[in-house]
Amino acid sequence: MKHVRMFLALALVFVACSAFTMKKGGDKPVYIFGVAASFNDTVVYYTPVQLLDSVVLDHQNFLPQRELYSYQLKNYLEYTVGKPNYTCMIYFSEKKGKLEREALKIMDKYRKENVEVRLLDNSFVFKKPEE
Repeated sequence: MKHVRMFLALALVFVACSAFTMKKGGDKPVYIFGVAASFNDTVVYYTPVQLLDSVVLDHQNFLPQRELYSYQLKNYLEYTVGKPNYTCMIYFSEKKGKLEREALKIMDKYRKENVEVRLLDNSFVFKKPEE
């Protein structure tokens, strides 16, 4: 009986201590933008920086299911804009200003290469993939 009490006391201390060290999730918003380029076309498409609703970065600060966001952009270009064979990349951050600077830097690189850069209108919105 003495061992059972000791075990329960240790378990209680462990639970109490771990409750204070747990990281509160979902505090910071996640922002995203996408870029689509093709070797067969001189036009590069990009999206404005968008807020992802109810998305939290994982413990390694990666966007969960990030490949599905690039497929969303690829499918939009293929089926809505009529531009197949584009390679789509996404960029994400918890800081909107940092992501906007990154977007400007990437678009400036494309403009220096004499590539036409087109902003996709607000009809395209990244959505959280269903689990």
